[in-house]
This record gives sequence, C-alpha cells and structure tokens, in this order.
Amino acid sequence: MKRFLTFTLFAPIASFGAIAVGERRESWSRPARSAVLGLVGACLGIEREDAEEQAALERDFGFALLCGTSGGPLADFHTLQVGRPARGQTFRTRAEELNSNTVDTILTRRDYRVSAWHLAALWVRSVVDPRWALEDLADAMKQPAFTPYLGRRACPLGLPLAPQIIDADSPASALDRRWASGPEAEFRPSLAGTIQDLFVARDRWVGDEGANNLLRSEERRDAPISRTRWQFGLRTEVIEAFSPTENRS
Repeated sequence: MKRFLTFTLFAPIASFGAIAVGERRESWSRPARSAVLGLVGACLGIEREDAEEQAALERDFGFALLCGTSGGPLADFHTLQVGRPARGQTFRTRAEELNSNTVDTILTRRDYRVSAWHLAALWVRSVVDPRWALEDLADAMKQPAFTPYLGRRACPLGLPLAPQIIDADSPASALDRRWASGPEAEFRPSLAGTIQDLFVARDRWVGDEGANNLLRSEERRDAPISRTRWQFGLRTEVIEAFSPTENRS
C-alpha cells in the first residue's frame, strides 16, 4: 500500500495552457503536470523565482489525474497594445511602453475550458528525503499562502481543493476511492450529462508492464524546468481506462 494525496480541480472557467505559439494561447483538455505543481507551489507560498524549491516539487512527487469532464471550449478575443522600442531602447515599465511614440495594437486569442472537472492525486516518489510530506501539502491546500487558480489568475476555483490522504495500491485505486466518497461526489449528478469516457492520465507506475487496462501513452511538454524562463521538458503520460467500483457488476 502507498499513500496518495487526492484533491479536486474544478473551476467555472479554466485554462490548461498548451504550447504557446504566436498570438494564440490554446488550452489542453486537461490540466498539465506543470499547472498542478504550480497550484501546489502557490499553496505552499513558493515564489516563481525559487528554483530550488520549484525543482523539489518536480523531483519529489508523482502525478495522476482522473479526467471527469474536459468542459466546453471558450475563446476570448481581445486587443493588446504593444510598444515598439527604438533601436537600443528597453522599456522599464508598462507605462513607459504605452507612452512611447509608436504603439501597435494586435488581436490575441486565449482559449479556456468551461466547467472542467477533474480529480488529482500526488504521491512521494522514491526519494530518500523529500522536501515536503503529503501532510504538508494538504495543510497548505487548506490555508494557501497565495490564491490558487486553475491556469490563469482570472480562473478562480469553483470548489475547495478538499485534500484527502488515501492508502491504496495504485493511483487509479486512490482516485477510485476519492470518486466514490470524496466531498465533491454530491455534485456528480449535475455533471452526469457531461461525463462520458472516464480515464486516468498519470506518470508511469510500478507494475505497468503487463497491465491490461492501459490504453496508450502520450508525450507532453509539461515537466517544469524553469518557471522564470518558462521552460518545460517532455514527459511520458500513461492513459489508463477507469471504471468506478460503484459501476462494476
């Protein structure tokens, strides 16, 4: 048996940022590992510039996600004013940029997900001395140092994280128990029309070899390397079929 910290991820509007190219900021259908670890870091009060503690979060914890509903897409179109610096000029403030002689206006698009709902699980990887215990993370989620949000500051949580530590044989088993008895279970009937194919997206797990419930593997660029430089590495994510115990005959 292993211990898992489970918590809910729900927001009326969320953004699960994909790779950003040009003037469009797309959204994945489910949270990235970097986004969830960033939320946990906000609860702990870790500054973006604190490379050592940011690296400890990435190193010490495994991550799994029970995908309940990805929500509907929402596109936000808005204009953005950008100052065009002269040769050798650097804007020191936003006000200085907007007061420059040449200001261009561009149209940008940011994609969101409406009423996305997922359950997450974290566990301590095989490290000798992890920086935080699961209880530390749970306490921080109950009284976060910084306001947690789901993707962007304009995306506040719609339900408490409600952390629970569960003993289970695997990430899927822990999420199964959370699905059946977690505090957000009472909201599931209202989501019945949107929940379709449930699945677990997770880091690799001992015993994956020979497992018959694995659907596929995906490569995602969501492993944090540097928060200040906005750099992320590739990670293999395992997709596992999920059938709640309560629905099995």
